[in-house]
Amino acid sequence: MKITDISVYTVKPRWIFVKIDTDEGISGWGEMISGTKTETVAAGAVEMGNRIIGRNPFEIERLWHELYRTFFRGGPINGTIVSGIETALWDIKGKALGVPIYELLGGVVRDRLRVYSWIGGDRPADVAQNAQERVKMGFSAVKMNATEEMHYIDSYAKVKAVTDRIEAIKEVTPDGFGIAVDFHGRVHMPMAKVLADALSPYNLMFLEEVVLPENEEAFKKVAQYTSTPLAAGERLITRWGFKRTLTEGLVDIIQPDVALTGGILELRKILAMAEAFDIAGAPHAPYGPISLAATIQVDACSPNVFIQEQSLGIHYNRGFDILDFVKNREIFAFSDGFLEIPKGPGLGLDIDEEMVKTVAKEGLVWSNPSWRNEDGTFAEW
Repeated sequence: MKITDISVYTVKPRWIFVKIDTDEGISGWGEMISGTKTETVAAGAVEMGNRIIGRNPFEIERLWHELYRTFFRGGPINGTIVSGIETALWDIKGKALGVPIYELLGGVVRDRLRVYSWIGGDRPADVAQNAQERVKMGFSAVKMNATEEMHYIDSYAKVKAVTDRIEAIKEVTPDGFGIAVDFHGRVHMPMAKVLADALSPYNLMFLEEVVLPENEEAFKKVAQYTSTPLAAGERLITRWGFKRTLTEGLVDIIQPDVALTGGILELRKILAMAEAFDIAGAPHAPYGPISLAATIQVDACSPNVFIQEQSLGIHYNRGFDILDFVKNREIFAFSDGFLEIPKGPGLGLDIDEEMVKTVAKEGLVWSNPSWRNEDGTFAEW
């Protein structure tokens, strides 16, 4: 089998899909992250993809190293391009062999997977109502943003606003309902300590990205102010990007993203590394259907994954939902807060290619929001 063609689709609301064709009529799908550099990633995917035309798609590890190990590793742009291509190669291999990808990674360790839903946007509001809706939908856990803009030292009124929202959610959800709070790296260490301390009595599921990954030494300082597990990792790339986080025990939960960190096998390797340090996994996956399906394949064979983010109905996907591009929608169906492990070959997805092509013709313009503090200084979003 040989790779014959690679197609890249920029798809609203914010997704980049890649399709790899072979001379035996088997095609595989992958997904890349657009961020604020959609055209850069798409162009890079075509350039790098053309390097593997004519190659054997089964040689995933060999091709991965050839694409990743350039003299300049390339950071997140190179990382997401390699991730998308690698995922598509696994999809081809699973389809060719007639088995789910997880069967090629050691087989399942679970029968079903717990999932949580995102309820808070960049401007958290009405989170109690949103949480109540998720309970009715069958979720047993949710995640919300912690706060809006927050300066290095800021008002305690903003801290109280966070705890007020937590209390509002607890009032409308059953005992044991999971609540995770995402700081999104927009809180600096001084206020992160204050927030972590204020949230500690609420027995939350985890606190995510309490500081930016470039300030990772601060995780240990913030941990002194809370018993709540700390989570991070959505912006880290490859197993090498996780080395310090794991060896120094900076967090309790890692959140690698299959569409950024290097793909399916790299995600599996990172989770296995974390398992050796007795660290849990809750992979990041708020994007399109392909990245979610790819993540679930790895979750199926990773014992330290305890819950999975999923992107059904997420507010960033305005205008479209992940099910709009999938013919076998039942693959993402859940009940009692759990998702059944898919049994189809490859990713298990039946992508609606005509829908992808139609939406891709409209083009994609995606930009993450940019916030400012009251004094005009830049605030992380």
